[in-house]
Amino acid sequence: MTTAGRRAGFGLAAACLLVGWGTSVVVAPKSAVAAPPAAPPAPALQDDDARESAEYNGQDLTRPQRSFETRFEFQTSERATSRTDRDRMILRYNSKIDLAAGWKLGLLAQVPLVDKTTTTVDPQSSDTTAGVGDSAFQATLSHAIDRNWAFGFGARLVAPTAEDALGSGKWQIMPGFGVRYSILDLGPDTYFVPAVRYALSFAGDPGRRSISQPQFAPTLNVGLPDRWFVTFYPSYDIRINYGDPVPGQTGRLFLPFDVAVGRKITNDLTMSIETSVPLISDYPVYNFKTELRIIMRF
Repeated sequence: MTTAGRRAGFGLAAACLLVGWGTSVVVAPKSAVAAPPAAPPAPALQDDDARESAEYNGQDLTRPQRSFETRFEFQTSERATSRTDRDRMILRYNSKIDLAAGWKLGLLAQVPLVDKTTTTVDPQSSDTTAGVGDSAFQATLSHAIDRNWAFGFGARLVAPTAEDALGSGKWQIMPGFGVRYSILDLGPDTYFVPAVRYALSFAGDPGRRSISQPQFAPTLNVGLPDRWFVTFYPSYDIRINYGDPVPGQTGRLFLPFDVAVGRKITNDLTMSIETSVPLISDYPVYNFKTELRIIMRF
């Protein structure tokens, strides 16, 4: 399929809990002393997923959910004599396991399908490559401290499953950590989750560049009426490169402006579109990025 065809495809893509209770009455003799009524049982604690199921959009690492995501991403980058356009369709499966004492284990597996076109100016030429990109697997442990605070930590493993031109050619491990603060005064779906992970390469193709890179996602989600939301920095796109330099690099920092707008259409379906442009590109990652996310919860 051509790149234009893939982009056209991307455009087209554009608890109830019933509690029963009963009451029993015992008739005692008049001479009997009536026993004091039993204290009502304490209400069961509800976890954040249950309390916020109507608004929660699934973008908080401390609250994993069971879902399947399809992401359509377009990214372009430019060098002095070339331009690269990259289309990716990312298939992601998310799951969770409830553990003892309020802990949760979040699991993730994803496979990207990549279409990459590189155009050079001198000499004028164009080269297109398509195939599977680097696959990723992630495990995260999280725990809620109270209604406002929670934290999570874990690691992501990236496998070099892509062809040479479509991936890094390296195995990568990304340990990470994040803290969530829910701003309940502004609504149940307003929260701040600053998170960081560190990408380190190991093994793989010895001829490819080494990776040593902290990546940041200071995610701020603002809930809006009618299940709309705005999310600032939903992706780990703020990066500092301590690894081998890339062509055109003049420093270590890549700092974009990154924002997504979306809506939870039903309790199980969420859609959003993200747009990102660089503010500081001393370490060039992209010149423009946009991504459509479709999340189906189950």
